Amino acid sequence: MSIIQEFLRYNRQTILPEIGDEGQEKLKKARVLVIGAGGLGCPILQYISTAGVGFIGIMDFDTIEIHNLHRQILYTENEVGQLKALVAKKVVSELNPLIEVVAIPEKLTLENAAVIIEQYDIVVDGSDNFKTRYLVNDTCVELNKVLIYGSILKFEGQIAVFNHNGSKNLRDLFPEMPDPKDVPNCNLNGVLGTLPGIIGTMMAHETLKVILDLPALKNELVLFNTLNWSFTKLNF
Repeated sequence: MSIIQEFLRYNRQTILPEIGDEGQEKLKKARVLVIGAGGLGCPILQYISTAGVGFIGIMDFDTIEIHNLHRQILYTENEVGQLKALVAKKVVSELNPLIEVVAIPEKLTLENAAVIIEQYDIVVDGSDNFKTRYLVNDTCVELNKVLIYGSILKFEGQIAVFNHNGSKNLRDLFPEMPDPKDVPNCNLNGVLGTLPGIIGTMMAHETLKVILDLPALKNELVLFNTLNWSFTKLNF
């Protein structure tokens, strides 16, 4: 694609004085790993790809199920049973053919976490369990990688940016991983389909701001209740 076509594709964001051509080049050179291509991962992938993040890794070992479709909007009923990472790669590559996208259809483990994460500048965690979240966090701390964190339940979501420019990490906020049996989850308690779209888009927004060196959350946890539109920012 020509320089003119690139200009036309990204013009509405490069005209922002905070971004410009220099910022677009930062996006083009960025390497972002999205862990989890589910409810949060789908909008994250849509927005960072169309913004022009140049290299995106999609890590998810799960397959598409029909109950995913009300919130995981990269997929259709025709793709039920297929691997999310592979389908997401195809859709994202079609959304923006200028960028490079790789699929990693495997589970993140103690054995592969460092090898995979070290290849990226920023990790965006859209996983849905504490074991993975803490593994991602600890690996990012070890490798000094920025981590964009988010979680959702029912009508509520939260986001934070960890390990960025000397900021704190997940264990500074929640030192020990809770017992999964004591924590409610979407499988049992449900989630309105638009909620991961809202929180995932906020996570994508923070990801782009980090790449662009714009002010991002620092030692702050944003709590967002979409049922009554209450927005709380906690310092930690």
